[in-house]
Amino acid sequence: MHATLEKFGYPATEVRSYEHWVVLVRPAQPTLGSLVLVAKSAVTAFGELPEGAHAELAQATRDIEAALGEFSAYAKLNYLMLMMVDPQVHFHVIPRYEGERSWQGTKFADAGWPGPPALGEAHKLAANEQADMVAALRALWA
Repeated sequence: MHATLEKFGYPATEVRSYEHWVVLVRPAQPTLGSLVLVAKSAVTAFGELPEGAHAELAQATRDIEAALGEFSAYAKLNYLMLMMVDPQVHFHVIPRYEGERSWQGTKFADAGWPGPPALGEAHKLAANEQADMVAALRALWA
């Protein structure tokens, strides 16, 4: 495990693990179903990933898009590779939609729509919400 995995709650937030990648529920949800796609390798540059990681990224993104399509009915999906605070290779996966979505009695508005996502305006998941979201997304995974 490396610092970026730990920061985003691994292993409790794990939705799916691949050989080179882990999909995690993002503890702070700027929109419903926000994820973090984290490389298992501790490298800090995208080009330094093992060769197989780049090929596997195609399958991981297909799976993400299918599951989130059902879960949040997004209009667009943003993959943000920021890596400023958390150094290991990872993407923030942010479902985008006009208006809001509701899940378990909580409303999740896309405050940045149609511009860049408003990452600072996120709903912090309580422990029970986080566990429920992990379970719900696991059930939708290919």
